[in-house]
Amino acid sequence: MSESEFGPQSRRDFFKKVGGSAAALAALGGIGITPAMAEAMAVGKSEKPLKAAFSNAGLQATWCAQGKQAAEYWGKLFNVDVTWFDGQLDSVKQRAAIDNMASQDWDFVAIQAFGIGTLTAPVNKMIEKGIPVIDLDTLIAPLDSINVHTFLAPDNEFMGASMTQALVTAMGGKGTMVMTQGALGHTGAQGRAAGFESVVKNFPDIEVLDTQPADWDVSKVARIWDTLLTKYPVINGAFFHNDDMALAAAEVMKRRNRSETLIGGVDAMPPAIEAVIEGRMLGTVRNPSCRIHGGAIVAGVAAVAGEKTGDGIPKHIITDGPVVTKANAEGMLWMESHYLI
Repeated sequence: MSESEFGPQSRRDFFKKVGGSAAALAALGGIGITPAMAEAMAVGKSEKPLKAAFSNAGLQATWCAQGKQAAEYWGKLFNVDVTWFDGQLDSVKQRAAIDNMASQDWDFVAIQAFGIGTLTAPVNKMIEKGIPVIDLDTLIAPLDSINVHTFLAPDNEFMGASMTQALVTAMGGKGTMVMTQGALGHTGAQGRAAGFESVVKNFPDIEVLDTQPADWDVSKVARIWDTLLTKYPVINGAFFHNDDMALAAAEVMKRRNRSETLIGGVDAMPPAIEAVIEGRMLGTVRNPSCRIHGGAIVAGVAAVAGEKTGDGIPKHIITDGPVVTKANAEGMLWMESHYLI
């Protein structure tokens, strides 16, 4: 994932044109500020009330629920009324929701697709109407094939690789591993799987036992892991594409008295960070839901004000976060509860 379109000049111009606010900088630049500071410094807000539509994969997922809270918070700061269209962790249901969204008028919209290519037609309909579309976390379609205003996302391959490396290191470079994937059509899941594979291929003494998807569904995770724990007497490490799935599997392991498995997740949501502190998970990696969803508000307001893609608003904005282990988990939990990160 390249940051070539987000050079120093475009970064400065973008923040200048949304008011030069520290709130905008915090949303997109990776630093944290308190909510009180954000309120005081949101000088780039729209002078007139704006209407925005948002959708992410499904509010059953903790990451998506946190993103909704962030979008609504930033919406209040920037004079944007946010209407939500829940994806319900189902590509068919999300498509129906986005078809409904596309039948209405909005100042801008922001969408995290459940799967690549599933929403292209209604999104193109909105783009053709002149509505700026902000792509969140996973590709609606390849960036060279759809005219979204900007794409805010972490480097999913980095996240997958860094968490996998932490697991492999803790395992001493040998043993058995499982990767439980998200939805295979989700480009975030595809990147996390690529990151996992890029690490384990370098360790011939590691055997990967299973890589089946659980589609972000904690009930499906429980069924898969009941089977895996029956089939395999030892599973040394497990990488999950999000924290909800990791914690669901951890409950199954606890019931089966299988404490040997080191667990790594993605998102660094508060329940997972607490599990890291308590030793129930080895680690997780921060996928900054607040900056992605809050950043979409800032980018949307700038788009309505006349900003063009590539001229102040980069086509692709990277929003990375750190690996969280016991060494830094308490600090990350504090930051996440006090700052908009």
